[in-house]
Amino acid sequence: MLPSDLSKTNLILRLGFIGVVIAAIAGLFAYTGGWLTPRTLTSKQIIDRFETLNGVHSGFRRNHAKGVCVSGWFESNGQGAGLSRSSIFQPGRVPVIGRFSLSGGNPYAADTAATVRGLGVVFKLSNGEEWRTAMVNLPVFPAATPQAFYDLLLASAPVPETGKPDPKKMQAFFTEYPESAKAVQLFKTHPTSSGFANSTFNSLNAFGFVNDHGTVTWVRWSLVPAQPFEPISTSDPRQTDTNYLFDALIESIHPHPLQWHLVITVAQPGDPINDATLPWPSDRQQIDVGTLTINNVKSEETSVVRDINFDPLVLPNGIIASDDPLLSARSAVYARSFTKREGEHKEPSAISTAETEK
Repeated sequence: MLPSDLSKTNLILRLGFIGVVIAAIAGLFAYTGGWLTPRTLTSKQIIDRFETLNGVHSGFRRNHAKGVCVSGWFESNGQGAGLSRSSIFQPGRVPVIGRFSLSGGNPYAADTAATVRGLGVVFKLSNGEEWRTAMVNLPVFPAATPQAFYDLLLASAPVPETGKPDPKKMQAFFTEYPESAKAVQLFKTHPTSSGFANSTFNSLNAFGFVNDHGTVTWVRWSLVPAQPFEPISTSDPRQTDTNYLFDALIESIHPHPLQWHLVITVAQPGDPINDATLPWPSDRQQIDVGTLTINNVKSEETSVVRDINFDPLVLPNGIIASDDPLLSARSAVYARSFTKREGEHKEPSAISTAETEK
Protein backbone atom coordinates (compact mmCIF):
# COMPACT_ATOMS: atom_id res chain seq x y z
CA MET A 1 0.00 0.00 0.00
CA LEU A 2 1.04 3.61 -0.09
CA PRO A 3 3.53 4.46 2.66
CA SER A 4 1.75 5.80 5.71
CA ASP A 5 3.66 9.06 5.56
CA LEU A 6 2.72 9.74 1.95
CA SER A 7 0.82 12.99 2.20
CA LYS A 8 -2.18 13.85 0.13
CA THR A 9 -0.20 16.69 -1.43
CA ASN A 10 2.55 14.36 -2.57
CA LEU A 11 -0.03 11.98 -3.94
CA ILE A 12 -1.58 14.72 -6.06
CA LEU A 13 1.82 15.68 -7.46
CA ARG A 14 2.43 12.09 -8.50
CA LEU A 15 -0.88 11.61 -10.25
CA GLY A 16 0.27 13.18 -13.49
CA PHE A 17 3.15 10.70 -13.65
CA ILE A 18 0.84 7.80 -12.81
CA GLY A 19 -1.55 8.84 -15.57
CA VAL A 20 1.24 8.64 -18.13
CA VAL A 21 2.21 5.19 -16.92
CA ILE A 22 -1.34 3.89 -16.99
CA ALA A 23 -1.79 5.11 -20.55
CA ALA A 24 1.30 3.16 -21.53
CA ILE A 25 0.22 -0.04 -19.92
CA ALA A 26 -2.94 -0.21 -21.99
CA GLY A 27 -0.73 -0.85 -25.00
CA LEU A 28 0.46 -4.13 -23.49
CA PHE A 29 -2.91 -5.89 -23.73
CA ALA A 30 -3.48 -8.09 -26.78
CA TYR A 31 -5.34 -10.60 -29.19
CA THR A 32 -8.28 -13.07 -29.05
CA GLY A 33 -11.50 -11.94 -27.35
CA GLY A 34 -13.76 -13.35 -24.70
CA TRP A 35 -13.89 -13.40 -20.93
CA LEU A 36 -10.91 -12.20 -18.93
CA THR A 37 -12.17 -13.24 -15.51
CA PRO A 38 -15.14 -15.51 -14.82
CA ARG A 39 -18.59 -13.90 -14.90
CA THR A 40 -17.35 -10.33 -14.75
CA LEU A 41 -14.65 -8.69 -16.83
CA THR A 42 -14.60 -8.99 -20.64
CA SER A 43 -12.28 -7.76 -23.36
CA LYS A 44 -15.13 -5.53 -24.59
CA GLN A 45 -15.25 -3.74 -21.26
CA ILE A 46 -11.53 -3.02 -21.38
CA ILE A 47 -11.67 -1.76 -24.96
CA ASP A 48 -14.71 0.37 -24.15
CA ARG A 49 -12.75 1.85 -21.28
CA PHE A 50 -9.80 2.67 -23.52
CA GLU A 51 -12.13 4.44 -25.93
CA THR A 52 -13.78 6.40 -23.12
CA LEU A 53 -10.39 7.60 -21.90
CA ASN A 54 -8.77 8.29 -25.27
CA GLY A 55 -11.57 8.71 -27.80
CA VAL A 56 -11.86 6.68 -31.01
CA HIS A 57 -9.32 7.37 -33.75
CA SER A 58 -10.28 5.53 -36.90
CA GLY A 59 -7.95 2.73 -37.94
CA PHE A 60 -5.56 3.14 -35.01
CA ARG A 61 -4.68 0.95 -32.05
CA ARG A 62 -6.70 1.81 -28.97
CA ASN A 63 -3.46 2.59 -27.16
CA HIS A 64 0.11 3.11 -28.27
CA ALA A 65 -1.62 4.68 -31.24
CA LYS A 66 1.35 6.76 -32.33
CA GLY A 67 4.23 4.81 -33.84
CA VAL A 68 6.60 4.02 -36.66
CA CYS A 69 7.40 0.67 -38.25
CA VAL A 70 10.87 -0.82 -38.53
CA SER A 71 12.65 -3.88 -39.88
CA GLY A 72 16.00 -5.56 -39.64
CA TRP A 73 17.32 -8.86 -38.31
CA PHE A 74 18.20 -10.80 -35.19
CA GLU A 75 21.50 -12.66 -35.04
CA SER A 76 21.72 -15.39 -32.42
CA ASN A 77 25.09 -16.17 -30.87
CA GLY A 78 23.98 -19.64 -29.78
CA GLN A 79 24.12 -18.85 -26.06
CA GLY A 80 20.40 -19.46 -25.64
CA ALA A 81 20.35 -22.92 -27.22
CA GLY A 82 20.92 -24.68 -23.91
CA LEU A 83 17.81 -23.05 -22.45
CA SER A 84 15.40 -23.37 -25.38
CA ARG A 85 15.06 -25.75 -28.31
CA SER A 86 13.57 -22.95 -30.44
CA SER A 87 15.47 -22.45 -33.68
CA ILE A 88 15.65 -18.73 -32.90
CA PHE A 89 18.48 -19.50 -30.48
CA GLN A 90 20.59 -21.53 -32.88
CA PRO A 91 23.52 -19.54 -34.30
CA GLY A 92 22.39 -17.54 -37.31
CA ARG A 93 20.28 -14.67 -38.55
CA VAL A 94 16.50 -14.27 -38.96
CA PRO A 95 14.50 -11.28 -40.26
CA VAL A 96 12.44 -9.15 -37.90
CA ILE A 97 9.78 -6.48 -38.23
CA GLY A 98 8.64 -4.22 -35.43
CA ARG A 99 7.10 -1.01 -34.22
CA PHE A 100 8.27 1.75 -31.88
CA SER A 101 5.42 3.57 -30.17
CA LEU A 102 4.40 5.98 -27.44
CA SER A 103 1.64 5.34 -24.95
CA GLY A 104 -1.74 6.94 -25.30
CA GLY A 105 -4.72 6.60 -27.60
CA ASN A 106 -4.25 9.84 -29.56
CA PRO A 107 -2.05 9.15 -32.62
CA TYR A 108 -1.46 12.89 -33.12
CA ALA A 109 -0.41 13.77 -29.56
CA ALA A 110 2.86 15.65 -29.14
CA ASP A 111 5.86 13.62 -28.00
CA THR A 112 6.95 14.10 -24.41
CA ALA A 113 10.06 12.76 -22.73
CA ALA A 114 8.13 11.17 -19.86
CA THR A 115 5.69 9.24 -22.06
CA VAL A 116 6.25 5.50 -21.80
CA ARG A 117 7.84 3.97 -24.91
CA GLY A 118 6.95 0.66 -26.48
CA LEU A 119 8.65 -1.75 -28.85
CA GLY A 120 6.89 -4.67 -30.51
CA VAL A 121 8.94 -7.23 -32.44
CA VAL A 122 8.09 -10.19 -34.68
CA PHE A 123 10.93 -12.68 -35.16
CA LYS A 124 10.39 -14.69 -38.36
CA LEU A 125 11.98 -18.08 -37.80
CA SER A 126 13.45 -20.13 -40.63
CA ASN A 127 10.94 -22.97 -40.07
CA GLY A 128 7.97 -20.66 -40.64
CA GLU A 129 7.20 -20.04 -36.97
CA GLU A 130 6.95 -16.58 -35.43
CA TRP A 131 7.83 -15.20 -32.04
CA ARG A 132 5.96 -12.01 -31.14
CA THR A 133 6.77 -9.85 -28.14
CA ALA A 134 5.55 -6.47 -26.92
CA MET A 135 7.80 -4.60 -24.48
CA VAL A 136 7.96 -1.24 -22.74
CA ASN A 137 10.65 0.78 -21.01
CA LEU A 138 9.21 0.12 -17.53
CA PRO A 139 10.75 -2.28 -15.00
CA VAL A 140 7.47 -3.90 -13.84
CA PHE A 141 3.71 -3.81 -14.54
CA PRO A 142 1.47 -1.76 -12.23
CA ALA A 143 -1.27 -4.41 -11.85
CA ALA A 144 -1.08 -8.11 -11.01
CA THR A 145 -4.43 -9.17 -12.49
CA PRO A 146 -6.80 -8.05 -15.26
CA GLN A 147 -9.33 -6.90 -12.66
CA ALA A 148 -6.72 -4.80 -10.90
CA PHE A 149 -5.72 -3.28 -14.22
CA TYR A 150 -9.33 -2.44 -15.08
CA ASP A 151 -9.87 -0.89 -11.64
CA LEU A 152 -6.71 1.15 -12.19
CA LEU A 153 -8.11 2.46 -15.48
CA LEU A 154 -11.26 3.53 -13.64
CA ALA A 155 -9.39 5.15 -10.75
CA SER A 156 -6.87 6.99 -12.92
CA ALA A 157 -9.38 8.69 -15.23
CA PRO A 158 -8.67 12.44 -15.22
CA VAL A 159 -11.28 14.73 -13.70
CA PRO A 160 -12.34 17.82 -15.68
CA GLU A 161 -11.37 20.28 -12.94
CA THR A 162 -7.67 19.37 -12.89
CA GLY A 163 -7.05 17.11 -15.86
CA LYS A 164 -5.51 14.63 -13.41
CA PRO A 165 -6.83 11.59 -11.55
CA ASP A 166 -8.94 12.06 -8.42
CA PRO A 167 -6.56 11.64 -5.45
CA LYS A 168 -9.22 9.94 -3.33
CA LYS A 169 -9.94 7.35 -6.01
CA MET A 170 -6.26 6.68 -6.52
CA GLN A 171 -5.64 6.34 -2.79
CA ALA A 172 -8.56 3.91 -2.51
CA PHE A 173 -7.15 1.90 -5.41
CA PHE A 174 -3.69 1.66 -3.85
CA THR A 175 -5.21 0.65 -0.53
CA GLU A 176 -7.04 -2.21 -2.24
CA TYR A 177 -4.02 -3.16 -4.39
CA PRO A 178 -0.85 -2.53 -2.35
CA GLU A 179 1.27 -4.39 -4.93
CA SER A 180 0.38 -1.68 -7.45
CA ALA A 181 1.48 1.05 -5.06
CA LYS A 182 4.86 -0.63 -4.70
CA ALA A 183 5.20 -0.96 -8.46
CA VAL A 184 4.48 2.73 -9.03
CA GLN A 185 7.05 3.65 -6.40
CA LEU A 186 9.59 1.56 -8.32
CA PHE A 187 8.87 3.47 -11.54
CA LYS A 188 10.26 6.63 -9.98
CA THR A 189 13.63 5.01 -9.34
CA HIS A 190 13.92 3.74 -12.91
CA PRO A 191 16.10 6.04 -15.08
CA THR A 192 14.62 7.21 -18.36
CA SER A 193 16.84 7.64 -21.40
CA SER A 194 16.78 10.51 -23.85
CA GLY A 195 15.02 8.64 -26.65
CA PHE A 196 13.98 5.39 -28.30
CA ALA A 197 17.45 4.48 -29.51
CA ASN A 198 18.99 4.20 -26.04
CA SER A 199 15.96 2.78 -24.19
CA THR A 200 15.90 -0.67 -22.62
CA PHE A 201 12.66 -2.53 -23.36
CA ASN A 202 11.39 -5.23 -20.99
CA SER A 203 9.03 -8.18 -21.42
CA LEU A 204 7.58 -7.74 -17.88
CA ASN A 205 5.80 -11.12 -17.93
CA ALA A 206 7.62 -14.42 -17.37
CA PHE A 207 7.83 -17.23 -19.93
CA GLY A 208 9.23 -20.74 -19.92
CA PHE A 209 12.13 -21.77 -22.12
CA VAL A 210 11.97 -25.51 -22.93
CA ASN A 211 15.17 -27.27 -24.00
CA ASP A 212 15.73 -30.49 -25.94
CA HIS A 213 15.34 -32.56 -22.77
CA GLY A 214 11.99 -30.96 -21.85
CA THR A 215 13.47 -28.97 -18.98
CA VAL A 216 11.60 -25.69 -18.39
CA THR A 217 13.54 -22.61 -17.29
CA TRP A 218 11.50 -19.55 -16.33
CA VAL A 219 12.80 -16.30 -17.76
CA ARG A 220 12.09 -12.69 -18.50
CA TRP A 221 13.86 -10.84 -21.32
CA SER A 222 15.03 -7.36 -22.18
CA LEU A 223 16.35 -5.59 -25.24
CA VAL A 224 19.35 -3.62 -23.98
CA PRO A 225 20.66 -0.92 -26.32
CA ALA A 226 24.16 -0.93 -27.71
CA GLN A 227 23.76 2.84 -28.03
CA PRO A 228 25.06 4.62 -24.92
CA PHE A 229 22.62 5.78 -22.27
CA GLU A 230 21.92 9.49 -22.06
CA PRO A 231 19.42 10.95 -19.58
CA ILE A 232 16.49 13.09 -20.55
CA SER A 233 17.52 16.70 -21.08
CA THR A 234 14.87 19.27 -20.19
CA SER A 235 16.88 21.91 -22.05
CA ASP A 236 16.77 20.12 -25.41
CA PRO A 237 15.20 22.68 -27.80
CA ARG A 238 13.81 19.90 -29.99
CA GLN A 239 11.32 18.96 -27.28
CA THR A 240 9.01 21.64 -28.61
CA ASP A 241 8.66 19.71 -31.87
CA THR A 242 5.53 17.57 -32.06
CA ASN A 243 7.33 14.43 -33.23
CA TYR A 244 10.76 15.05 -31.75
CA LEU A 245 11.26 11.56 -30.26
CA PHE A 246 10.30 9.88 -33.53
CA ASP A 247 12.34 12.36 -35.56
CA ALA A 248 15.40 11.56 -33.45
CA LEU A 249 14.84 7.82 -33.96
CA ILE A 250 14.52 8.24 -37.73
CA GLU A 251 17.63 10.42 -37.87
CA SER A 252 19.55 7.77 -35.93
CA ILE A 253 18.56 4.87 -38.18
CA HIS A 254 19.27 6.53 -41.51
CA PRO A 255 23.09 6.86 -41.22
CA HIS A 256 23.71 3.52 -39.49
CA PRO A 257 21.74 0.63 -37.97
CA LEU A 258 20.69 0.64 -34.32
CA GLN A 259 21.31 -2.41 -32.15
CA TRP A 260 19.99 -4.00 -28.97
CA HIS A 261 21.24 -7.07 -27.09
CA LEU A 262 18.58 -9.66 -26.27
CA VAL A 263 19.31 -10.40 -22.62
CA ILE A 264 17.58 -13.31 -20.88
CA THR A 265 17.16 -13.11 -17.09
CA VAL A 266 16.89 -16.54 -15.46
CA ALA A 267 14.58 -17.05 -12.48
CA GLN A 268 15.58 -18.91 -9.35
CA PRO A 269 13.22 -21.03 -7.22
CA GLY A 270 10.79 -18.75 -5.44
CA ASP A 271 10.97 -15.92 -7.96
CA PRO A 272 7.43 -14.91 -8.98
CA ILE A 273 6.48 -16.01 -12.49
CA ASN A 274 2.78 -15.05 -12.33
CA ASP A 275 2.99 -11.52 -10.89
CA ALA A 276 4.44 -8.88 -13.20
CA THR A 277 4.36 -6.20 -10.48
CA LEU A 278 7.29 -7.85 -8.71
CA PRO A 279 10.89 -7.41 -9.89
CA TRP A 280 13.36 -10.27 -9.66
CA PRO A 281 16.52 -9.75 -7.60
CA SER A 282 19.27 -7.92 -9.44
CA ASP A 283 21.77 -10.77 -8.94
CA ARG A 284 19.88 -13.20 -11.19
CA GLN A 285 21.85 -14.75 -14.07
CA GLN A 286 21.64 -12.79 -17.30
CA ILE A 287 22.57 -14.27 -20.68
CA ASP A 288 23.15 -12.24 -23.84
CA VAL A 289 21.72 -14.52 -26.54
CA GLY A 290 22.12 -12.31 -29.61
CA THR A 291 21.75 -8.92 -31.23
CA LEU A 292 18.74 -7.19 -32.74
CA THR A 293 19.67 -4.85 -35.58
CA ILE A 294 17.23 -2.25 -36.94
CA ASN A 295 18.25 -0.72 -40.26
CA ASN A 296 14.98 0.43 -41.86
CA VAL A 297 12.12 2.66 -40.78
CA LYS A 298 8.75 3.27 -42.46
CA SER A 299 5.56 5.15 -41.81
CA GLU A 300 2.56 3.05 -40.83
CA GLU A 301 0.98 4.29 -44.05
CA THR A 302 3.27 2.03 -46.11
CA SER A 303 4.17 -0.83 -43.75
CA VAL A 304 2.45 -4.16 -43.12
CA VAL A 305 3.32 -3.74 -39.44
CA ARG A 306 0.33 -1.46 -38.97
CA ASP A 307 -1.88 -4.54 -39.31
CA ILE A 308 0.10 -6.79 -36.95
CA ASN A 309 -0.80 -7.61 -33.37
CA PHE A 310 2.15 -8.14 -31.09
CA ASP A 311 0.32 -10.92 -29.31
CA PRO A 312 2.52 -12.25 -26.50
CA LEU A 313 1.04 -15.74 -26.89
CA VAL A 314 2.34 -16.19 -30.44
CA LEU A 315 5.31 -18.32 -29.39
CA PRO A 316 7.58 -20.78 -31.22
CA ASN A 317 8.20 -24.35 -30.15
CA GLY A 318 10.60 -24.04 -27.23
CA ILE A 319 8.90 -21.10 -25.48
CA ILE A 320 5.77 -21.44 -23.33
CA ALA A 321 3.60 -18.99 -21.45
CA SER A 322 3.55 -18.81 -17.67
CA ASP A 323 0.27 -18.82 -15.74
CA ASP A 324 0.44 -15.04 -15.33
CA PRO A 325 -3.22 -14.00 -15.77
CA LEU A 326 -2.18 -10.88 -17.65
CA LEU A 327 -0.99 -12.89 -20.64
CA SER A 328 -4.41 -14.25 -21.59
CA ALA A 329 -5.91 -10.84 -20.93
CA ARG A 330 -3.40 -9.13 -23.19
CA SER A 331 -4.14 -11.69 -25.88
CA ALA A 332 -7.89 -11.15 -25.54
CA VAL A 333 -7.97 -7.38 -25.66
CA TYR A 334 -5.68 -6.95 -28.66
CA ALA A 335 -7.92 -9.26 -30.64
CA ARG A 336 -10.90 -7.00 -30.10
CA SER A 337 -8.85 -3.89 -30.78
CA PHE A 338 -7.48 -5.46 -33.97
CA THR A 339 -10.94 -6.45 -35.20
CA LYS A 340 -12.32 -2.97 -34.60
CA ARG A 341 -9.51 -1.05 -36.24
CA GLU A 342 -9.34 -3.37 -39.25
CA GLY A 343 -12.98 -2.58 -39.99
CA GLU A 344 -12.40 1.16 -39.87
CA HIS A 345 -11.17 3.70 -42.39
CA LYS A 346 -7.47 4.32 -41.78
CA GLU A 347 -6.60 7.93 -41.11
CA PRO A 348 -3.11 9.22 -42.05
CA SER A 349 -0.32 8.51 -39.60
CA ALA A 350 1.21 11.35 -37.62
CA ILE A 351 4.62 10.13 -38.81
CA SER A 352 4.24 10.39 -42.58
CA THR A 353 6.17 8.64 -45.32
CA ALA A 354 7.83 11.95 -46.18
CA GLU A 355 9.03 12.24 -42.59
CA THR A 356 10.51 8.73 -42.41
CA GLU A 357 12.36 9.21 -45.70
CA LYS A 358 13.86 12.63 -45.06
